[in-house]
Amino acid sequence: MSAWEELLAQAGHRVTEPRRLVMQLLLASETPLSPQTLFESARVQHHNLGLVTIYRTLELFESLGLVCRVHLKDGCHGYLAVSPGHHHFVICERCGGSVEFPGGDDLRALIADIEARTGYRIEEHLLQLLGLCPNCQGK
Repeated sequence: MSAWEELLAQAGHRVTEPRRLVMQLLLASETPLSPQTLFESARVQHHNLGLVTIYRTLELFESLGLVCRVHLKDGCHGYLAVSPGHHHFVICERCGGSVEFPGGDDLRALIADIEARTGYRIEEHLLQLLGLCPNCQGK
C-alpha cells in the first residue's frame, strides 16, 4: 500500500477506484490539473465517474494534505500532489510546469511581523511563486 493510501485508510476513508485514479493522474502530472481536466482524463478509464466525485475527492485529498490547490493564470484552480510535510510551489507562467519546495520555518519572522502590525493571529498561509522555468527562459 502506498503512503497516500495508508494515510487515507488511517483517516477512516476507503481507497476506491476513482480515488486511486485521481491520485495516479495527479502523481503523473508535472503541471497543476484542474478538476475538469481530471474529470476528462479519468472518464477515459472510468466511464461512470462524475464531476462531483472529482470535486469531493480533491476536497478530501486537500484536507488530508495529499494535494495542494494552486491558482492558475486563468483564474481557476489546479491541484498538485504533494510530498509529506509543509511545501510550496513555483509554477512556470508559460508552460505550467511546477516544482515543489519545502516551506515553514523560513516564514516565521515574516508572519510574526505581520501579526504584530495587523493584530491578526495567522493560522495558515499559502505561498505560490510564479516565474519562468529554465526551459521557457531559453525560448
